[in-house]
Amino acid sequence: MNTEIGFFKRLNDWVNGDEDRIFPSKNEYDSPELPEPPVAKSSLPNKDILFLSSYQVIAITVVLGLVFVLLYTVYKLPLFGVADNPAVNEVVERYVEKGLEETGAVNVVAGMILDYRAFDTLGESSVLLLAITSVMMLLLRDEKNIDPEEDLITEHEAVFEDQSRDVILQNVTTILLPAIMLYGIYVILNGHLSPGGGFSGGAILGAGLILYATGFGHNRVRKFFSMKTFRALTTTALLSYGLLKSYSFLLGANHLPTHIPLGIPGAIFSSGLIFVLDICVGLIVACTMYGFYAVFSRGEI
Repeated sequence: MNTEIGFFKRLNDWVNGDEDRIFPSKNEYDSPELPEPPVAKSSLPNKDILFLSSYQVIAITVVLGLVFVLLYTVYKLPLFGVADNPAVNEVVERYVEKGLEETGAVNVVAGMILDYRAFDTLGESSVLLLAITSVMMLLLRDEKNIDPEEDLITEHEAVFEDQSRDVILQNVTTILLPAIMLYGIYVILNGHLSPGGGFSGGAILGAGLILYATGFGHNRVRKFFSMKTFRALTTTALLSYGLLKSYSFLLGANHLPTHIPLGIPGAIFSSGLIFVLDICVGLIVACTMYGFYAVFSRGEI
């Protein structure tokens, strides 16, 4: 019991920043030949023991309560495959039977994630942007806090990398890159007509940018994709997505007419706003993928 109390007391001191209490400095009482100073006994209860005991009781109560809530939630979930499961009947039936009529998208999945659950997809895109923003906050090179020697070393490394590029990789990249970028654009623009969409097409475009940077270097990519381009594309895409779907939900909630033409199902310009939203999602995913690669490898975009 005393060992357990001592551990929690040291943990509490560390959280409060009392490092001297965790690792006390040497004094005259540390030598083995001198006895420790006498400690005055008190009839009052030890406050540390009471505090740690209450802390343990509260922590255990919170953990057990959380476990109970999670288990009770799982217990109340409808069983998979049961006839009265709303996920089996109402939701899926609505997507399959009325998806084409209400969204105009031949690809039911695209109509689901960019119309019925469009705000959900907006949240996923925002999470991607927040992830790359967090990585940039930690790893992005700060020009104001970098010594001239570090800049010189970075320039020498860039020159060395440019001179030691793999010729085979460059030739293969020259052949494959146009096909990769064209295929990524095709997947994005045809997301409402066939399997694909903004996420998969954006991943293809991001992979193409990473391949180009690996073969020819970041300096070549910077000529057409810099930090300024990254900020402009991601900000414009997210704001456009949010504004378009806010307009759609405000006017189209509860099946009221949105006055947005759905077009002819199967045509390239159809499915209302889904065509534009796929482009926005594709730009966000492509920029995020290349942003991760550039920041982790070079510390900048």
